Amino acid sequence: MVNVCDINVMKPLLAEHGFHFSKAKGQNFLIAPWVPESIAVESGVREDVGVLEIGPGIGPLTQQLCLRAGKVCAVELDDRLKPILDITVGEFDNLEIIWNDVLKLDVPALVQEKFAGLRPMACANLPYYITSPILSALLEAECFEAVTVMVQKEVAQRIAAKPGSADYSAFTVFCQYYAEPELLFDVPAHCFMPQPKVTSAVITLRTRQEKPWDILDEDIFFRTVRASFAMRRKKLSNGLASGFPELGKTGASEVIEAAGFDANVRGETLSIPEFARIANEIVKRRGA
Repeated sequence: MVNVCDINVMKPLLAEHGFHFSKAKGQNFLIAPWVPESIAVESGVREDVGVLEIGPGIGPLTQQLCLRAGKVCAVELDDRLKPILDITVGEFDNLEIIWNDVLKLDVPALVQEKFAGLRPMACANLPYYITSPILSALLEAECFEAVTVMVQKEVAQRIAAKPGSADYSAFTVFCQYYAEPELLFDVPAHCFMPQPKVTSAVITLRTRQEKPWDILDEDIFFRTVRASFAMRRKKLSNGLASGFPELGKTGASEVIEAAGFDANVRGETLSIPEFARIANEIVKRRGA
């Protein structure tokens, strides 16, 4: 197996195929072998698992997943990597590479087609610039047992944040609506080539088989969350009045009171069940 984390092995190989790192695609390749191995181990991938990997790059995580999983489907956008991946992961007969943009694929249909009889999981070393859309797509697909990703540390902290903390955001609520996050470990910048300017972190999101909240309208729920964080330093009534113009200031205040909250409450302090109470009151008013 090619040691893809060894600079002395990979630099000549990349040069031979005229491959240059693309800043536009956010390409920072791992050169610390403990990182992909730890991601594969901590993700819980085993022989009865089918793994969707996003962005295999030159294949360090792909190798480790293929050593453990029943099947790996790796989706890669940059077809310049074809000759490289032929060399680094070509030996694995449980690997299929799909040359496409994952955001253009029907993920649930892909998982159903490729992983019949296997427990589906997703793993990825995500480019920083496209973390949110890809993670959103994987969670909204609602077809994985768990999603384990390496992202910018700040993003990982935001995903796992608690209500009322500085990192708590609309994206936090979105992620925790679909899954229970657990921060696994940090990955320093020197583990990559070229080195990014930030620390990374690996986080796993175990998807909720059941959502323990009574939410009358999912769209209104997420609209309520976005409105609440749009003016996070102001009272919740301001955000709701702006996000739901039909309510107005008076209607927003009435909704907050009917849901059992203080008039001065701020959205950034609310948990998912509390956002659900607010959203459900809005739904009831709209239906009245």
